[in-house]
Amino acid sequence: MSGSAAVFGAVVRREIALAMRQKGDVLTPLFFFVIVATLFPLGVGPEVQLLARMAPGVLWVGALLAAMLSLQRLFAADHADGTLEQMAISSTPLTLIVVGKVVAHFLLSGLPLVLIAPVLGLQFGLDARSLGILTLTLLLGTPTLSLIGGIGAALTLGVRGGGVLLSLLTLPLYIPVLIFGAGAVEADAAGLGIGAHVSLLGALLLLSGLFAPFAITTALRISLE
Repeated sequence: MSGSAAVFGAVVRREIALAMRQKGDVLTPLFFFVIVATLFPLGVGPEVQLLARMAPGVLWVGALLAAMLSLQRLFAADHADGTLEQMAISSTPLTLIVVGKVVAHFLLSGLPLVLIAPVLGLQFGLDARSLGILTLTLLLGTPTLSLIGGIGAALTLGVRGGGVLLSLLTLPLYIPVLIFGAGAVEADAAGLGIGAHVSLLGALLLLSGLFAPFAITTALRISLE
């Protein structure tokens, strides 16, 4: 167990260190999210009620698209220099390496979106309760996006035009996360409670956490053949 934890930690630290050498790749999704979320209030106008109704959907769609921007790089660099092949034939379980890479992707791409979302939500006139619910749903939903996106990234590895194919594969799978994530804020505003939405987001995270690493590992082995 300690050996697996050490390997997992080493993979996460490696991914973060490599990402810090190319900070533009890390900052691009964040800037994209900020720009998308900022343009809507400017385009719609100062109608507070309309902005508040739009906010959950706009911020969730922006976060979803921003998370997708970095998916293609999840395995591409290691595939290009042959590191991925070495990982696949090493004694370390490839599934463990995959989990480390996906967790690092969330820390670099998903977590910054979660942290900045409440600030952007202020532009839409959301109150403190709505901002808290939005942050909670993003915290539950963005790891699921990374896990599901990892499957698409593994399937399209080395494929010409893989970015478009990756979007076509992952977007339909993202729809339930988007619906329940954005719907939680709307349900609370309507007085219906958020328990069902949060529970479903948690269930999606649990299911993707259990099955996605093995699906990613299988897809990588297929892509490397």
